Amino acid sequence: MRGIESRAWLLAIASAVLQVVIFPLPNLYMLCWIAITPLLVALLRSRRPDTLQLEGAVKLLPASPSQGFLLGYLCGILWYCGNCYWVYSTMKQYGGISAAGAAGLLLLFSLYLGLYLGFFGLAITLLARWSQRAALVLSPVIWVAVELARTRISGFPWDLLGITQVDNIPLSRVATVAGVYGVSLEIMIVNAAFAAGLLVHRSRRKSLLFAAFAAAILLQVGRWTPAPKFPVARTALLVQANIPILDSADWTRQYFTDTLAELSKLSLNSPVGQHPSLIAWPESPAPFYTGDPLFRTAIGQAATSSRAWVVAGSVGIENAKISPQRPTEIFNSAELVSPGGEFVARYDKVHLVPFGEYVPFKDWLSFAGGLTKEVGDFSRGRSRTPLQAGDESLGVFICYESIFPNEVRQFAKNGAQVLVNISNDGWYGDSGAYAQHLQQARMRAVENARWLLRTTNTGVTAAIDPYGRVTQTAPRKIRTALLVSYSLNDRTTFYTRHGDWLGYLCAIISVGALVIALTPARGRRTA
Repeated sequence: MRGIESRAWLLAIASAVLQVVIFPLPNLYMLCWIAITPLLVALLRSRRPDTLQLEGAVKLLPASPSQGFLLGYLCGILWYCGNCYWVYSTMKQYGGISAAGAAGLLLLFSLYLGLYLGFFGLAITLLARWSQRAALVLSPVIWVAVELARTRISGFPWDLLGITQVDNIPLSRVATVAGVYGVSLEIMIVNAAFAAGLLVHRSRRKSLLFAAFAAAILLQVGRWTPAPKFPVARTALLVQANIPILDSADWTRQYFTDTLAELSKLSLNSPVGQHPSLIAWPESPAPFYTGDPLFRTAIGQAATSSRAWVVAGSVGIENAKISPQRPTEIFNSAELVSPGGEFVARYDKVHLVPFGEYVPFKDWLSFAGGLTKEVGDFSRGRSRTPLQAGDESLGVFICYESIFPNEVRQFAKNGAQVLVNISNDGWYGDSGAYAQHLQQARMRAVENARWLLRTTNTGVTAAIDPYGRVTQTAPRKIRTALLVSYSLNDRTTFYTRHGDWLGYLCAIISVGALVIALTPARGRRTA
């Protein structure tokens, strides 16, 4: 684009690369402190002035709003392509889509969600017309507002920046007050400090960069700070089914009954003297229908034989063949079975996966229907009420729901004493998505100060303590059962009680600042 330095485009690309590698599988989390810095520098020093300066070096100006949007948009597109590359293999392998079609869908996905970083670039450059200093100071606030928009508008808050520090216990404790957005804000403040050090006059550069570097080191060192273990009083058995994702035609009656028998046997595989109070099966990787007598008998016998409560992923059916006026509804469900073998309660997944559990705009996007062929066209659940298993209140949520901070906290707010996440990460294969998904689930444990029991089809099956630490885990891609220890908690965190208050505060500040910047009397470039 005319007037913009090529260096600015390279900086935007560098920022995208850094944002990719700070998440698993590379997991170079320490680079999060500088990952956004190149983009900020590109936005605030990228354009040559309209008139030539005859003496001295040419001082580059901030990008224009349209240039800022494009720089951010490029960064966003590349970040989503690199971070969510697993969309390609999932669509190709399980969606019945050609390689070209899967690549095109990943590109469309990235073109859409990349708009958020484009709007970040636009906002920074609009503020820079008022004051470059204000743009830099407010950049962390703008970033958090954009993260909130990703969560609430698009419904895809995958890998928010704060997730990178889930292993940093002192820093991640901020999430108990402000959610993951509070951690994102801290990381962005350091990024802005590094950008300031690169943008100021050379006489002040060393001192500012040293201060930013020192802040990053002091904040990062918390990762290696020892923290006390949580006392445990209960045990649960987490079953990892390791069932391949098959076409419905491959589910013969013999294979179905053999699979149920093996999983039932695993459910009774507790060491002598260790009696679990809870057994959990993963999100249904098989045609386990709640009305199927074979499934009900197997689960009921597992519960009665083990004298434990059982949570099992299943496919819930409502209004089947009752009346043509009441259409049949199919749910992605978690069934709760008592130690007496009774089916006492069920949680139906509320937040469904687009193109995985339903096809949005189905008439326009019929080409993606192959993906839903395997998992069905599900209806949405209507409640986030915990399931009562004896004296335990279980906050059960399913797979993709673990990436939504505000939704998971509602279980704890409604009385859940322990969180239970059942999932089927087999769709991701060996891509980094399974590890990214685990990190996000761990942050939900931190935000709500709850133990989180996570059982998956292929891994990672694990127990996670209220600090977000994985205390016990099973190897991936094997059929096994993991006996884990945990405890209950009735106390709620500030975040559990008040939700995304920081995100909304940042959104209000951002809108106010942009209104001031766009006021004619204010909308002029200053230092």
